Amino acid sequence: MDKLVSYVRESFGEIVYKVTWPTFEELRKSTVLVLVASVVFAGVVFGMDKLLEEVLGTVYSF
Repeated sequence: MDKLVSYVRESFGEIVYKVTWPTFEELRKSTVLVLVASVVFAGVVFGMDKLLEEVLGTVYSF
């Protein structure tokens, strides 16, 4: 039980005093970056899907 209490205390101390949390502006920029990258990635996957649909549709029609 002593080890558990010690672990919790040390973890709390590390989170409070050693971790540097991002500012709101950094979080906002990161969020925008992730959203843009996700939309681009989804667009690429959508384009590949439509291209393969056309190619395979042509191949299967023979």
